[in-house]
Amino acid sequence: MKKEANIQRMPFINTIVSCRKDGKDNALAVGFAANISFEPWMFMVGIVPERFSYDMIKDTGVFVVNIPAKGFEKEYGFIGTKSGRDVDKFKELNLNSEDGDVVDAPILTDCPVNFECTVVDSIKPGSHELFIGRVDKVHCDEEYLDDEGNVIWNKIELL
Repeated sequence: MKKEANIQRMPFINTIVSCRKDGKDNALAVGFAANISFEPWMFMVGIVPERFSYDMIKDTGVFVVNIPAKGFEKEYGFIGTKSGRDVDKFKELNLNSEDGDVVDAPILTDCPVNFECTVVDSIKPGSHELFIGRVDKVHCDEEYLDDEGNVIWNKIELL
């Protein structure tokens, strides 16, 4: 029999959003993220306005969604508990990154899949602003691609 329940936290894929403004890079763990369109490909990330990265994305209109794999727990935990206002996460963690090919934001190269996104819309229906980003380019470690360039998700041990 079903009973009424409280929503405390729903399951989600662990994602890290990276961004850049005025030459400063930042990354944050995002709990609200999903692909929301196949044509064109779009990704949504929800960020509360109090987060350091919020204004970076709001002002620049770009971000990268990075999908971490197992073995990145320490970094993910640090990224999710420290603010870029107080610490340079890239320097502190010695994060490996490279510039996006399409957007001016860093790609976390230790994450096996990365989505470069340009904001096309946003809405604030509640506590989080939902940034809807058109996926401009997808990067993936070669070992996780099939012969046609499709990501083989079940080969990646997601965090």
